[in-house]
Order: sequence, then structure tokens, then C-alpha cells
Amino acid sequence: MTTVRKISTHSFSKVMMILATIFLMSSCNSLKKLTREQKGALIGVGAGAAAGAAIGSKSKNPAVYAIVGSAVGGIGGAVIGRYMDKQAEKLERELGNTAEVERVGEGIKITMDSGILFATDSYNLSAKSKSSLEKLSATLKEYPDTEILVAGHTDNTGTEAYNLRLSEKRADAVSDFLSANGVKRTRLVVKGYGESAPSFDNNTESGRDKNRRVEMAIVANDKLKKTAKSEESVSQNN
Repeated sequence: MTTVRKISTHSFSKVMMILATIFLMSSCNSLKKLTREQKGALIGVGAGAAAGAAIGSKSKNPAVYAIVGSAVGGIGGAVIGRYMDKQAEKLERELGNTAEVERVGEGIKITMDSGILFATDSYNLSAKSKSSLEKLSATLKEYPDTEILVAGHTDNTGTEAYNLRLSEKRADAVSDFLSANGVKRTRLVVKGYGESAPSFDNNTESGRDKNRRVEMAIVANDKLKKTAKSEESVSQNN
């Protein structure tokens, strides 16, 4: 069974402190409302203390930064957290051992091995992956107040340009399937990272295998944030 792993509040707080200056540049935190520069800044923080605190030995993780960049904090953040807890538990049951589900701050990170999703050098979804993605689609529809970053990644075998294109096509394939199964396309933000964001050592076969993946970051949309902030305001006035 998949284990829903939680990044600790202490580690998440360190990330928030280091990235706070970036987030203050924008009054709206949803994925689509971050400017290109701000998205780049979030991803470009890279392998500093923030990444080390949040994700251990992983040097770069765009999905985690997307979640951190969408956070509202305070009581509102706790409201969003409860919404995500329920969704993560459902995803754990539905996806089983085909994905790793992690609760990160106010969001959810899902990692699916490309070996499960695709054949080597292919961006055509396997039959097994379609079954898992159908279950994922159903849960995403059950919890509609979110946006989802779909991020494709490869190892460093082959040229950088080829890997970038392959990662884009794989992210597109997952996004297209989710959309075809009822997840509104307006909720989806799709990006290929090629070999630029390895989670493991590309010098080992095991590391390269784990780097070939599709990650999803599930974050609150504006509607959920507004609801959460309203509950926070009511709580503060009582």
C-alpha cells in the first residue's frame, strides 16, 4: 500500500521563511496567477537549506515549491489542510502501490513512476496507468476546489532537448487523460522539466529509474482559499 508521508511542520516553516520574499511579490497565490518570473523563482531556489529541510536529500522539487508558493497559512491554512487530508486518504486507498502520495504543507504531492505510466521512450499511457488515472480523476472530481500541476521528468540519458520534449509529452498525456475523464482543463497546469530536476542520483541505474516520473502538486484554488480565509476571519472575531 502507498503511504501518505507528511513533511513536518517545522521543515515546512523553514521553507516558508526562506521563500517569503518571493511570495510577497504576488497578492494571488494560485498556480495560474503566479507570473512566469515568480514560477521561475520558486523553482530556481534549488538546493539550499529550504529544499534540504523540506525534502531531505532531494535537490530540486518543483511540485513542493508549487505547493509552498500557494500556501495561505494561519487558521485558513489549517482549513485547507483538513480538506487535503481527506483527499490524500482517498488517494492512498485508490492508487495503492502505483503512486506515492505525500501531504506537503497545504497541498498534496503525487509521484508516479514513468515505468508504470509509459513504455521506454514512449508517451503512450499503459493499460495499468489508465486504471490508476481513472481513479485519480474520480477523486479530483470529488474534491473540485483545487488546481493541479502536472510535471513530467526524465533522467539524463540522451540529449537535454530530447528529454525536455519527452517530459512535456508525458505530462501532456497525463493531463489529457485526466481531462478526458472529467477533470476540468482549467484546473490543470502542465509543464515538462526534462532532466533539470532530478530527485535522485543520475549516476546510478536505480537513481535514473526513479528520476523518470510524473509528479502532481494539488493546491487550493481561489474559491477554497476564500472560504478558508472567511473561516479564519470568523474565528478571529469570536
